[in-house]
Amino acid sequence: MKDFAGKIAVITGGGTGMGRELARQLVAEGCNVAMCDVSAEAMAETKRLCEVEKLPQGLRITSHIADVSIEDHYKRFRDELIEQQATDKIHLLFNNAGIGGGGSLFTNTREQWERTFNICWGGVYLGVRTFLPLLVKADEAHIVNTSSVNGFWASVGLGVSHTAYSAAKFAVKGFTEAMINDLRLNAPHVKCSVVMPGHIGTSIVSNSRKVQNGSDQLNADELKQARQRLQGQGIDVAKMSDADIQQIALDRARIFHDEAPTSAAAAAKIILDGVKAERWRILVGDDARTLDERVRNTPEQAYTPEFYQNLVAATGWKVG
Repeated sequence: MKDFAGKIAVITGGGTGMGRELARQLVAEGCNVAMCDVSAEAMAETKRLCEVEKLPQGLRITSHIADVSIEDHYKRFRDELIEQQATDKIHLLFNNAGIGGGGSLFTNTREQWERTFNICWGGVYLGVRTFLPLLVKADEAHIVNTSSVNGFWASVGLGVSHTAYSAAKFAVKGFTEAMINDLRLNAPHVKCSVVMPGHIGTSIVSNSRKVQNGSDQLNADELKQARQRLQGQGIDVAKMSDADIQQIALDRARIFHDEAPTSAAAAAKIILDGVKAERWRILVGDDARTLDERVRNTPEQAYTPEFYQNLVAATGWKVG
């Protein structure tokens, strides 16, 4: 697929971050977009940004409320898309929606763990299941599944449990790789790519808390974990109030967004360029490429303190 003009793209998690930037860049190339998110307000802002420059006549941007972990939401999204986009086919599927959380089997609840896993993995699986018939009807199509560097390295640093998100992203990577041959055998005009971003400047940290807790504030268990984490980093937390810990968490979410080595807009361009080049494996960011190389070279060392310390020195990582 060398260009996107006149195509129809589905984007999950289109309200913020990479999803928003994918929508903006696709629309700029003349692509129709149908996006879903749990936030109508966020999608309205994405649509407004897409429409800042007058849209070409007939170009359609539609927004749909959907929790990607729920199959009935996906089916409703599909049916609304067919009606509002006046189509029985799509050309691009970006399974982009994701949240963090549920890092530990010990200190997080099962509900938090499964919420993260069911969105990050289940949302990709259900997205493919739901939209595959519409993709197959197109003359050419491409599925783009967002994994992560945590799809080949299950960590964000020392002293931090990261099981739910990593398990989901490993599943996304394996699923997409297995699809390469499945599509080749059964629908050779449909291609697929797995996207593995490093640290991208998005609001995933604060958005994840809103999904998990209903606000961007830490709950009681998360406050306790944050204290333990800070103490493990040599920070004296004895005299810190809960409000102090909350502020540190808010500051870290802001820093994650504002000081990332790769912006969401830059990430979206890398992804779209990768689709045009039909690359099945799309690493996003210099940190992702560095980490990929190091894990492949010394897999047995990947979870040692020395490996992480060397990674931080080489990339300037602030995650974890």
